[in-house]
Amino acid sequence: MRLARPMQAGIDVAKAGAAARRIVQTAALHVISPTSREWETTMPKQDSETNGSWPPELGADTPRICDGVSDKDDKTMRQLRQVGVNYALSGGGPIPWDEAELRARMAQYEASGITLCNLMISGFQDVVFGLPGRDEQIDKVIESIRVAGRVGLPVIEYNFYANRLMEGYKFESGRGGAGYTAYDYELCKDLPPLEGVGIHTRAEQMERARYFLEAVIPEAQKANVRLALHPNDPPVAVSRGSEQIMDTVEHWKEYLDLYKSPYNGMTYDCGVTRETGEDPVEVCRYLGERDCINHVHFRNVVVRKPCVDYTEVFVDEGQVDMFSVMKELVRQKYSRALYPEHPRGLDIDDETAASGMYPGGGALVGRIYNMAYTKAMLQAALSS
Repeated sequence: MRLARPMQAGIDVAKAGAAARRIVQTAALHVISPTSREWETTMPKQDSETNGSWPPELGADTPRICDGVSDKDDKTMRQLRQVGVNYALSGGGPIPWDEAELRARMAQYEASGITLCNLMISGFQDVVFGLPGRDEQIDKVIESIRVAGRVGLPVIEYNFYANRLMEGYKFESGRGGAGYTAYDYELCKDLPPLEGVGIHTRAEQMERARYFLEAVIPEAQKANVRLALHPNDPPVAVSRGSEQIMDTVEHWKEYLDLYKSPYNGMTYDCGVTRETGEDPVEVCRYLGERDCINHVHFRNVVVRKPCVDYTEVFVDEGQVDMFSVMKELVRQKYSRALYPEHPRGLDIDDETAASGMYPGGGALVGRIYNMAYTKAMLQAALSS
């Protein structure tokens, strides 16, 4: 049954509504479309009335938003440039690094308008395990640091652990069905040591770390290359029988005290900081005051039980006050790389067969979302 239009006192309501809308639209045009002279008087003056220009300029003393890049093709570089990101980080490859190869690699990035700001170094597990080959591997690390200094790479990131206990990660469905990455230590806490790795105490690893730092930090200072140790992530106390050395903020401080120098710094990760149960802003301030934040990871998390039970969520939700973290970095005039990592899993990335390395992790579109949010936080912090 088709319903007739409602009538009210002989008036066609639909026609009356249309007429009313036309009147409102006409009036609105007069309000929002004044003459050019009126427009000049109603627009705020950027410099004299708002005390600055927009967007705020990024300078020598501001964070540099970057993205992780494995492919050096023009398409990947173009994608970064399109979203306003001009810095990248990547893996460094086998050690020792070759100067000609690294110089050519950096030139390839530069030709696309991207600056390579950080490389991850690995390949020195004999140092971590205290094996006879550690001195040879330390020499390779030192040569890589010297190469980095000669080609102008400012930061080298590294890990120092017997095991990374990733078996506790699991998929969790988030808002709108997006993929989140949850961690549950109960899933993996009883796993045995890996074959050939054995069990290593924290005291043993800390002494090996001291030996390592005493050899490499003086060379890093000469080369003007800062080292950034990533904290244990996940930050569980024991991984396959081995104690961890970077699982709590207090342990971070102890590691940095092994060799006090800005070149013996770390990756400040506000997500991992919250996972340990600490206040990310307070920890950021503590590390910044000691000039040992050499790299930053920018992500959010919801913690149910510190270190052992938490979920990595979108950067715009969770328990980390991302704006306060960014304001603190800006206040410190932190000027090295800032990486909005661990994108969430989005349908559009699934549809393009892209996926992340973690359960519930995302790919290109998720990364773009992270970078855009981070850039907005940076602009707001610079303007506040």
